[in-house]
Amino acid sequence: MQKILLPFSVWLKRMPEQRMLLILAVLTGLGCGLATVILKHAIHGVQSLLTGWFRASADSLLYIVYPGVGMLLAFLLVRYVIKDNIGHGVTKVLHAISRNESKIKAHNCWSSMAASSVTIGFGGSVGAEAPIVYTGAAIGSNIARVLGLNYRQMTLLLGCGAAGAVAGIFKAPLAGILFTLEILMFSLSMASVLPLLITSITATVVSSILTGGDVAFATTAERFLISNLPYYCALGILCGFVSLYFTRMTLFLEDKIHAIQKPFRRWLYSAIGLGILIFIFPPLYGESYEALNACLNDHVEPVVNNSLLYGALESSPWFLPIFFVGVLFFKVVAMSLTNAGGGVGGTFGPTLFVGGVLGFVMARSINLLGFHHLPEVNFALTGMAGLMAGVMQAPLTAIFLIAEITGGYKLLMPLIITSVFSFATIRGFEPYSIYTKRLAKSGDLLTHNNDRAVLVLLRTADLVEKDFKSVAPQDTLGDLVQAISSSKRNIFPVTDASGALKGVVFLDEIREMIFERDRYHNVWVKDLMQPPPDVVQISDKMEQVMEKFEISGAWNLPVVDDRQRYIGFVSKSKIFSAYREQLAQLSQE
Repeated sequence: MQKILLPFSVWLKRMPEQRMLLILAVLTGLGCGLATVILKHAIHGVQSLLTGWFRASADSLLYIVYPGVGMLLAFLLVRYVIKDNIGHGVTKVLHAISRNESKIKAHNCWSSMAASSVTIGFGGSVGAEAPIVYTGAAIGSNIARVLGLNYRQMTLLLGCGAAGAVAGIFKAPLAGILFTLEILMFSLSMASVLPLLITSITATVVSSILTGGDVAFATTAERFLISNLPYYCALGILCGFVSLYFTRMTLFLEDKIHAIQKPFRRWLYSAIGLGILIFIFPPLYGESYEALNACLNDHVEPVVNNSLLYGALESSPWFLPIFFVGVLFFKVVAMSLTNAGGGVGGTFGPTLFVGGVLGFVMARSINLLGFHHLPEVNFALTGMAGLMAGVMQAPLTAIFLIAEITGGYKLLMPLIITSVFSFATIRGFEPYSIYTKRLAKSGDLLTHNNDRAVLVLLRTADLVEKDFKSVAPQDTLGDLVQAISSSKRNIFPVTDASGALKGVVFLDEIREMIFERDRYHNVWVKDLMQPPPDVVQISDKMEQVMEKFEISGAWNLPVVDDRQRYIGFVSKSKIFSAYREQLAQLSQE
């Protein structure tokens, strides 16, 4: 492929960098737009094939079986064909930026779409947005990799791909840009905004031409009334607490399910659990967008007609809000079962759904209590923004995404209010989003703080210096002097026959002794060596390395592998030099 594209690559690289990136941004946008259309058609095609012939009353039990079958097919596809972990797409993109030089494997340009199409098409209770973000990022990353671009350029095109994916699937170009800025891009210059904008617009245009230009979620929202302002504030606070539940429960459940060692047993338990939940709460089937659209158009009652609970409780006016409280809390469980049980999908769609249901439940409950009348559609719409602002901790993305996908710009003020209150609420309890919490725990998270971002990007293995002369414990002072004469260093690691580090000898400590020739044969290195101030593991994160330097006060520290075998030394000067280079690259326009 690189040989085929070599002439094109040479032609591009002769251009000014900004012009080259704009051309590649257009190509990335075209790829992302086509990918979103293919994914949508694939999901709807599978759904139509499986459920288009249904007579709901007679065949609805198949809804219980289908999701488990889809999870199994996705699991087999990932395990035996793709042979790679492709779940949690947004988190994988963040990890690629921080730990893999923004390189994403080529198969991710199609594998996430294939697996999520099967998962969601068969009724898995997840969203398609995270897989398409992974796909878009992979398209941008691989365009840059094939053309031999540097890390900064590759990271920008990766971000363009993610922005194009969000813009294309929702037909929301501004939301695509904001998603990349708030969630993915830890450091971005103003010159980089133009490629993001071009990719987002291109993907939106392609998607709109091929699927129509309608908004993703049509709504019958009413205009904003200032008298409802306190209720939007209350909804924002409620969204913050539900976001906390959403984030922590998702991570907790997935960890517990993954603790089941046998994959097929894990799939079986998850499939059974998901089937039971869908049997009790039918809106949990698939992306749940049908139920969300019902909340956004004041047409909720038909959604619950097939519920097991409908016949017994339909006469109560409180049935709907109570039923949907169960739906919003169990959607998190259904999503976790789908992902951990072998399916491939994201939390983006479920976040929108839970937020919409939460807003509807709050408005309907207040209306039933009778002390104020609230427009239920408006609160469902703003609830979507509130939960997204809390779960993803990206309030700007939440505000403008919901405004774009619903055409709800007339509710811009309540969208802002709800998102801000939700974001402020969850930040009091949880500093990381659902995408970044695991990365933060492992030390792989890049942030908008350039100092911390650079430390994450620096790798211990890349900074090891190996020009230190090693000696053995049984060597004599004469052997050590010979090593000193051929070395430019003043530290000498002492290793045994297996290569294990036993200690170090400092030249300053033996400087006078090396002139005493009569001691060359009766003084041993094992008597001269001393423990190093500290030892760096090759797997240590750079923050850990810097902490060891600070505590020990050393200028050089030995590096060992997991079996304590000596590898080399890492020095403060080398780290500072690499730090300056990386910081300059991040800050480059």
